[in-house]
Amino acid sequence: MSKAGFWTTTALFTATALLGGAAQAQQAGDLVLGAGWLHFAPQDSSEPLQVTTAAGTQTKEGSGAKVSNANTLGLNAVYYFDSNWGVEGVLGVPPKFKLDGTGTLAAVGRIGEAKQWSPTVLLRYTFLDGNDKFRPFVGVGGTYVWYSGVNLTSGINTALGLSSSAFTTTAKLSKSWAPVVNAGATYQFDRNWGLSFSVSYIPLDTKATLTTRANATGTTVATSRTKLTLDPIVSYLALTYKF
Repeated sequence: MSKAGFWTTTALFTATALLGGAAQAQQAGDLVLGAGWLHFAPQDSSEPLQVTTAAGTQTKEGSGAKVSNANTLGLNAVYYFDSNWGVEGVLGVPPKFKLDGTGTLAAVGRIGEAKQWSPTVLLRYTFLDGNDKFRPFVGVGGTYVWYSGVNLTSGINTALGLSSSAFTTTAKLSKSWAPVVNAGATYQFDRNWGLSFSVSYIPLDTKATLTTRANATGTTVATSRTKLTLDPIVSYLALTYKF
């Protein structure tokens, strides 16, 4: 190949590569969908259980509960206003958390379980140039949290000093808004496919109200309350596709 042919070929290859890189850029109107692994790691604590009966209110000093970690499938979508700014929505298949007694309730073991719903919206800023394959980002936003499938074991009646066969205890967990801070990075394999990893922190607590009724009459015999501080750190690893 002649020198002229070599440089012509090189120039064409370079131009093609540059055009290919530009096609990978995040720009206004891009939509990126992702799916992957969501891991919730609560940094939890709880207040002592307060039990109210006809005789008055008693605080069970030293009582507490611990919330387990949880894993689930996460889904997210990012819409870019330009090559840097975007808005992201994140939703996971509701993870199931398990609640175990601690302190004076440690001997009770498993107290209950619940599923958490926490759809999240973030305003996201992605650093570096839109053509770069690797790009870190930060985000801030909020989530609305509520719970379903709240089930208690017979161990809760043991903790309350009641017979599990004569009484039934149910629980209600409060709903709440919470802020979210987020940081992570994306890596674009080609025009469409990429990988994203992020870590979020959510300062979150919930109030638990337990109602105990006599099985024979349905009469409420006790109402118990506590506050659970969850403050989960949420990790999210996702495979992404850009439209």
